[in-house]
Amino acid sequence: MSGRPEILFPLFAELETLAGVGPKTVQHLRALDIERPRDLIFTLPYSGVDRRKRATVMGAELPGVVTVEVTVGQHRAPSRRGGAYRVTVEDAATTFQLVFFHARDDYLRKILPTGARRVVSGKVELFDGIAQMVHPDHVLEPQEAGDIPDFEPVYPLTAGVTQKMMSKAVASAITRVPDLAEWIDPVQKAQAGWPDWRTAVVEAHGPTDLGDLSAAHPARERLAYDEFMAHQLTLAMARSKLRRAKGRATIGTGKLQARVLEELPYALTGAQTRAIAEIAEDMASDTRMNRLLQGDVGAGKTLVAFKALLIAVEAGGQGVMMAPTEILARQHLEGLRPLAESAGVVLEILTGRDKGAERRAKLAALAEGKIQILVGTHAVFQKDVEFCDLRLAIVDEQHRFGVRQRLELGKKGTNADVLVMTATPIPRSLALAQYGDMDVSVLDEKPPGRKPIKTALVSMGRMDEVVDHLRKAIAEGRQAYWVCPLVEESEIVDLSSAEERFKRLRAALGDAVVGLVHGQMPPEDKDASMRAFQQGKTSVLVSTTVIEVGVDVPNASIMVIERAESFGLAQLHQLRGRVGRGEAASTCLLMYQAPLSEGGERRLTTMRDTEDGFTIAEVDLEMRGAGDLIGTAQSGLPRFRVADMEAQSALMAVAQSDARKLMHDDPDLTGDRGQAARVLLWLMEQDQAIRLISVG
Repeated sequence: MSGRPEILFPLFAELETLAGVGPKTVQHLRALDIERPRDLIFTLPYSGVDRRKRATVMGAELPGVVTVEVTVGQHRAPSRRGGAYRVTVEDAATTFQLVFFHARDDYLRKILPTGARRVVSGKVELFDGIAQMVHPDHVLEPQEAGDIPDFEPVYPLTAGVTQKMMSKAVASAITRVPDLAEWIDPVQKAQAGWPDWRTAVVEAHGPTDLGDLSAAHPARERLAYDEFMAHQLTLAMARSKLRRAKGRATIGTGKLQARVLEELPYALTGAQTRAIAEIAEDMASDTRMNRLLQGDVGAGKTLVAFKALLIAVEAGGQGVMMAPTEILARQHLEGLRPLAESAGVVLEILTGRDKGAERRAKLAALAEGKIQILVGTHAVFQKDVEFCDLRLAIVDEQHRFGVRQRLELGKKGTNADVLVMTATPIPRSLALAQYGDMDVSVLDEKPPGRKPIKTALVSMGRMDEVVDHLRKAIAEGRQAYWVCPLVEESEIVDLSSAEERFKRLRAALGDAVVGLVHGQMPPEDKDASMRAFQQGKTSVLVSTTVIEVGVDVPNASIMVIERAESFGLAQLHQLRGRVGRGEAASTCLLMYQAPLSEGGERRLTTMRDTEDGFTIAEVDLEMRGAGDLIGTAQSGLPRFRVADMEAQSALMAVAQSDARKLMHDDPDLTGDRGQAARVLLWLMEQDQAIRLISVG
């Protein structure tokens, strides 16, 4: 599979080889991301105009497009420059006017000679009771009227490109569409009632009414499916490459796990038990685990992760858990330490802060296998970090980690299993697109004892009431977070707003009571401030969003978020999840500056009405679109031309199982369907996959 199959050459030729496309148009089309004939083929019409011929404009729905045959009457040139040039015309039942601006008389007299018959088509409106067609889209002699389709597709345009040019270029590109062998599973295709690829392209560009423009139309649905299929095949290949990479069977004895369970004050949830079983089964097989553990705030991921690490230790190996930041790594350490002690397991931490002799001692212990579980930041990636027998690598908070880093981490252990954890609930459609190469375990139940958090919206004008409320709560021994707004991305401004709030709260509540954490602080001060709050020395912690993920202070039961409308939904949900971890009933106050924008209001009311992270993620996806949700730049998300990832996630799921089945039945894509799928990958420019095949 060294190069692009010859059958596709015409679709990848230069655009200038198409009818009516000159060098200038090529430049303009770039603005629509159209560089090759194939791009035109996947640029589908988004609407259409009914141009069926009528006898008269009378009785037509106005304003609206009308196509009618007329006799041309008199011309009236404008009395002043820039005025309207009018031509009176008569159809079968009435007269109306054609109106032109900035048009040349001689040209108009040539195309509309008085007394001649013409077919005109364009938008007709009533002005002072007179029907007018301003700048007709078509003026043709009756024998040419067949050139106007009854239903004319409307394409997305850009400056310098007209509908006419676009239709012509597309028509020319369609003449090059070859018949390709079928890559879709025959049963799936028959059930869905999809046409062949070439027929689908022709039909999608030749709608006969508005219904043909719907995403559910068989031709369009098939083309969307092809895009999903190509994307999922790429992920399935990456997955099967990992699976073919020999793993090691890691089988636990259950001894250490049992000790931990005895120490726990509560039973596991059904979701936790299920996730642990799925992970244990993956680890026991001799192929490499590549699993995503997805759980809402407070769903008990840490415990599941720890049990997985214990399986590695029980089997005589080591486990590593990686966090994106130092604070989080320490948080994991704190969370895991009591569990490790009850199991009698040696746990250590390695971060960029470890230097000199201390670091060397840790590395030696790690290489000898004396450290059984290591927690750390990406410092565990460094060259000199060697494990005695690494069986399991757990990566926390996937978002800051691409597929590439997942594979890097796997290389550390000769064939370590990989488990990725994310605390951000991901809507199904995104999970399929981003983690299609992984198996997914979802924790969708809260452990017993987590009380619901009461969320209220409060306007900034009621600041004094909020401070009074805090004063009473502190007197009762409760603790609170106070999160300051994100002002204009500039940390300096954020900082001054946080410092300002810190001063005011100290003045109101007492100096010893209030602590401060922000991004500009030296790490030592930040940790000291966090520690004072964790130990209950301070009652209120004022912060910028540093506390977003992972920080655990069970006694904190109040979360105040100032200017909550400036935060995204996912962020608000993560912040709220910092409270509600202890005995006390918790509250979250979302303070907003009135008036709220429509989006701001929807975000805040969603937060007030639900605590379910998956519901919140769906709303977030709907409001922001997929690219923004995970930051397009690093998301590695595919950009589909026809398919709509959000609206068609069910179709994506079918493509995923189809792609996995094809890889399972024909891992080298050498059978008939496999060969057809190779052509699909070239057609959809899935270079990563193509490299995997050629190497594989």
